[in-house]
Amino acid sequence: MFEVKNKVAVVTGGGGVLGSNISKGLLQAGAKVIILDIREEVLEQKIADLKQYGDVSGLVCNVLSEESLKSVRQEIEDKFGGIDILVNAAGGNMPGGTLTEEQTVFDMKLEDYNKVVNLNSNGTVYPCLIFGESMARKGSGSIINVSSMATYSAITRVPGYSVAKTGINIFTQWLAMEMAMKFGDKIRVNAIAPGFFIGDQNRAVLINPDGSLTERSKKVIAKTPMKRFGNIDELNGIVQFLCSDAASFITGAIIPVDGGFSASSGV
Repeated sequence: MFEVKNKVAVVTGGGGVLGSNISKGLLQAGAKVIILDIREEVLEQKIADLKQYGDVSGLVCNVLSEESLKSVRQEIEDKFGGIDILVNAAGGNMPGGTLTEEQTVFDMKLEDYNKVVNLNSNGTVYPCLIFGESMARKGSGSIINVSSMATYSAITRVPGYSVAKTGINIFTQWLAMEMAMKFGDKIRVNAIAPGFFIGDQNRAVLINPDGSLTERSKKVIAKTPMKRFGNIDELNGIVQFLCSDAASFITGAIIPVDGGFSASSGV
């Protein structure tokens, strides 16, 4: 039921921590993975790192460019015949889009806000539409978007990221409805909402230079019933599940992977 062997999986943002780990999990499960990233040097290094796990290749792609996405789609269809899985891991926050503790929302530069919203919102919507069209033509496929804990309740200091990821939730539900109603029940669209994982983008706000927890991360752990941060590999199981026939009646779902953070009031 959980088989994804030989399925063709496209992972955007494959050069990042999240995308590369999800790619690793799919490769270990036997999928053929094509990682996409705008950074050619990073892409080449990730391909070299991931080759030990299975059939991986990569293409330079700008997820905010319709032309780039369509060109990549054509290359993938020419080589593999179609696309079975799309994981939209491109995204993340930016230093300018994160307020410091001393700043208020009125100190935020709109230029930085727009960059964060555009990357996380359109950086998911565009690939969904371009690669989703390929799935619609073949009548099957699974799309997985990446949501966030910032969509369940307000998290301080990340307004742009929160707005964009909340938009991804409703777009995931909308596209799930559209695909099922117009292209059949074999095309499913879901999202995962990671809890708090230590990565390159959030390390500075969660971990002090000496390795101790910051005040912000102490608050996170206090509201997380499991009392720890997640291991990035702990996202791979839910991704494989959603890509497999075991999830054949699941679409339009946003599933938290958060150690209970979203379920807990903290009291």
